[in-house]
Amino acid sequence: MKKLENKVALITGGAGGIGKATAKKFIDEGARVMLTDLKEDALKKAQEELDSDNVYYIAADVSKTEDVKKYAQKAEELFGKVDVFFNNAGIEGQVKPITDYPVEEFDKLQAVNVRGAWLGLKFIIPLMKDGGSILLTSSVAGLIGMANMSAYVASKHALNGITRSLALELAGRNIRVNAINPSPVDNRMMRSLEKGFSPDDSENAKSQFEQMIPLGRYAENDDIANLATFLASNDSSFITGAIHAIDGGMTA
Repeated sequence: MKKLENKVALITGGAGGIGKATAKKFIDEGARVMLTDLKEDALKKAQEELDSDNVYYIAADVSKTEDVKKYAQKAEELFGKVDVFFNNAGIEGQVKPITDYPVEEFDKLQAVNVRGAWLGLKFIIPLMKDGGSILLTSSVAGLIGMANMSAYVASKHALNGITRSLALELAGRNIRVNAINPSPVDNRMMRSLEKGFSPDDSENAKSQFEQMIPLGRYAENDDIANLATFLASNDSSFITGAIHAIDGGMTA
């Protein structure tokens, strides 16, 4: 039997690299998956790439209450329940000292990364009628400090706190809650951050990040998807409230 047979999974940030890779793993393990992301064209492309009858999508802005209600309602209409909620949507923001960081950009980042995650939990948890697994995509930035990244770091520390709190709050309902904390992942977000750290030589920025990782490379989207699949499945049935660094030894 497949690890997610007869399970329903909802993935926010579903059109991004980690979202798509995880959706593929979940589908391969027998799940029906609904993706949500900001742009419908990106979701449609993701659905085409996944090429499965078991993937659905709905466009939504995770920072807006009505949009989150809309994707929760869609999940209930399609499936009647949610077993796995991969609360994955997030943005990186700018690379700037706090004194130069635009207040409106700080607010936008917190709205997506923290409010968006919190709203998703508020409206999806009631659909987890038979227990299940909640995953939040945090970051190594939720475990350490990073100069010129205060807004992003703050948001990821917040997600770790939400994870621990909800693990206690939901244990009696057999809902497990875990955070996934990747080091740099080889995808669009890191291209943006590399340029932010070194506008004239992003390859040098990448090299410096790689030197901070004992295994000597960035994570791949599939590395994160493999951990997400483990935490979504009954293989991790006694794991909750944990902060899972998947960082090639970066925070060791």
